[in-house]
Amino acid sequence: MAVLTGNEPMKKTVTIKENRTFRRIYNRGKSAVTPYLVLYVRPNGQRRNRLGVTVSTKLGCAVVRNRARRRLREVYRLAQPELKQGYDMILVARGRTVDGPYLKLTDAFYRACGQLGLLQEGKS
Repeated sequence: MAVLTGNEPMKKTVTIKENRTFRRIYNRGKSAVTPYLVLYVRPNGQRRNRLGVTVSTKLGCAVVRNRARRRLREVYRLAQPELKQGYDMILVARGRTVDGPYLKLTDAFYRACGQLGLLQEGKS
């Protein structure tokens, strides 16, 4: 995992917001399922990754859904240096995303990325 020393600025995550882009990734992308999250991926033809996060209202009230979103975005942010670039990713929260241990959530994300071949060579 990458550690910031405080000298370099944090990069802002590029997000996916359009419904048609979400639908295209769901329909034509590859997916990996873990007990903590579902990861959908599709190449985007750019030199950077874009992230979309989805949390169902079935998970709970707004506070719970926002906590799940924050946890998923943080896992992605810390893993970003170890990921291949040029992909659109959608993270879908599952029940354990909210109250599961953070380390298991991180492991689930890396496992899903490994299944889809998103980790850079020499890193894991």
